[in-house]
Amino acid sequence: MKSKIRIAAGQGFWGDLIDAPYTQVTSGDVDYLVMDYLAEVTMSILQKQKNKNPNLGYARDIPELMQRILPVCVEKNIKVITNGGGVNPEACALAIIDVAKKLSIKKLKIAVVVGDDIMNRIDEIISSGCNLNNMETGDSVTQIKDKLLSANVYFGAMPIVESLRAGADIVITGRTTDTGLTLAPMIYEFGWDENQFDLLSAGTIAGHILECGGQASGGNFLGDWKSVPELENIGFPIAEAFPNGEVIITKHDSLGGKVSYETVAEQLVYEIGDPENYITPDCVADFSSVRLEELSTNRVKVYGIKGNAPTEFYKVSCSFSSGYSASGNLTYSWPDALTKAKAADKILRARLQKLNLKFEEIRTEFLGYNSCHGPLASEMEEDNINEIVLKVSVRGDDYSSIERFGKEIAPLILTGPPSVTGFAGGRPKPSEVVAYWPALIPKKLVHPKVKLFEL
Repeated sequence: MKSKIRIAAGQGFWGDLIDAPYTQVTSGDVDYLVMDYLAEVTMSILQKQKNKNPNLGYARDIPELMQRILPVCVEKNIKVITNGGGVNPEACALAIIDVAKKLSIKKLKIAVVVGDDIMNRIDEIISSGCNLNNMETGDSVTQIKDKLLSANVYFGAMPIVESLRAGADIVITGRTTDTGLTLAPMIYEFGWDENQFDLLSAGTIAGHILECGGQASGGNFLGDWKSVPELENIGFPIAEAFPNGEVIITKHDSLGGKVSYETVAEQLVYEIGDPENYITPDCVADFSSVRLEELSTNRVKVYGIKGNAPTEFYKVSCSFSSGYSASGNLTYSWPDALTKAKAADKILRARLQKLNLKFEEIRTEFLGYNSCHGPLASEMEEDNINEIVLKVSVRGDDYSSIERFGKEIAPLILTGPPSVTGFAGGRPKPSEVVAYWPALIPKKLVHPKVKLFEL
């Protein structure tokens, strides 16, 4: 058993800093690089890509990234774990093998976790008595079954642990919990039992701290954000994990950013719901038990964590088609910028009503005034505003109504209030609205599998 392992965060979402994984493996010693690419909407995007091309459906940044980091990881024996396999982890593994061959890397073992994609099993699952009821409304998935775009089960750490035990250098998964990516190497390296819920909760909370990448090391920091040095060269967080469940959050000394009591505490409360019952496939972690201690500059100890047994369910993330939307912008300048924008909105709405167009929602935002805070925005002296961007969005099931809305924006330029600019890119076009359907499924109905690819 190792006395300590260092797990480096490499990505917080698909589209995060491209260079972060490279700087994590080249700027100091780490044992693992974990990269979280998936969000709920990402799965539907990847499914659409796979539907068009069966060789796609994974985060396409990964092969190019591996071109850069694979030689370093092989030389330094750094294992890589990522859920960037999306809805096609096997294709992702094959793409990495192609990269390895081009780099003349002779030995490489890639494990792929599959079984989370239940899109083709919906009827079977419903027949078993599980209706995948919406966790918020209680409605059965049968209401939107024909509109489903993707359906993926959130697996936890254990399939990744199985992969590591099989000798994998790289583990590619589909829809795995963000926290499971970090918890898995702790279970594997320290020999934790799957019933040691305090330890599993400690690893889960460490994963929660790492899952958003640079957000735990000074990025998007709501505290004294001006004190964070070198955000242009931010170092993503690293978890130094110990067999007793204690973790020290740190970063590479040569990189910018800031790991402090405040940055770690802020990340801890990110998207946790009930702090005493943070439910994962592996355990139920108690965030109220967390203790933090700032040991020194950029070193925060996380300890004292308690947890409980997991539930008998997995969470399922479904996405479905829910109509269409379109948005259009116009900019109005001083004087009376806000007054002009409000008048243009009133004119536009009257014209849409006259056309008897069908919308489920029309939303107007005045960027620079109330787009962030809505009705909570402070009143402003309209004559003193330099410029306001009018943004009008519509949503509905009737494609023709959404399309016609797009033809009513540009005419405001010559048939509405004066001093307007900012119209570019042509008429707004309808785009598909993808909605989210969260559900639960009994664990007995879904079984993860590990496949090995070797070079």
